[in-house]
Amino acid sequence: MFTGIVEIMGIIDSYKEYDDSAAGGHGISLKIKDASKILGDCHIGDSISVNGICLTVTEFDNDSFKVGISPETVRRTNVGSWKNCQKVNLERAVSVDVRFGGHYVQGHIDTTAKITCIEKEGNSKIFGFKLRDDEYNKFIVEKGFICIDGASLTIIRIDNDGTFYISMIKHTQDIVSMPLKNIGDEVNIEVDLTGKVIEKQITSVLEAEIEKENSIFKAFVEKIVEAKMKEILQK
Repeated sequence: MFTGIVEIMGIIDSYKEYDDSAAGGHGISLKIKDASKILGDCHIGDSISVNGICLTVTEFDNDSFKVGISPETVRRTNVGSWKNCQKVNLERAVSVDVRFGGHYVQGHIDTTAKITCIEKEGNSKIFGFKLRDDEYNKFIVEKGFICIDGASLTIIRIDNDGTFYISMIKHTQDIVSMPLKNIGDEVNIEVDLTGKVIEKQITSVLEAEIEKENSIFKAFVEKIVEAKMKEILQK
């Protein structure tokens, strides 16, 4: 679990693809350097968020660490476009003494989005995004949370076509990688877990009610349908 508060930016030092036929695609082996600030308490098997992706440390030294990325993660994320020397956002998994300044972030990327616009507003910058997969638009809520490349951000507005916007203050611009990107670049998106949990609970309850023979919900729906049919026949 993470907070979406980026600690530092590391640099990709080694990026290698490997064939993983059993998993149905290519995996990636990654080494990230300039990470000494977050490696003082590191252990093999620890989780580190890299541009929002929860990855497991397989090797590390004083300045760098290695992780493996599965074909499933490659399909879900923008990892396929990463390059050597690219800066990436890093955050360690939360500990009991961490202030929760962002929101609950799993590090499980849902989809990606493309940057549609970048505008200055005083010292802040407004970024616009369009999701790759429209099915996640329902979780984009004005003033709600979203995690973009591992950074916890607030949605300030949404257009009718699903394009959404965030405002980034100067402090955040200085410590995350997004200001280094351009219009058309792809970012990793994790929508707020709360919305997904609520949708699942409501769907499960409704499906269970529909299956019941004496369901109150089913009777309520039938009553509405009957009333509407009467309206239609009376016209």
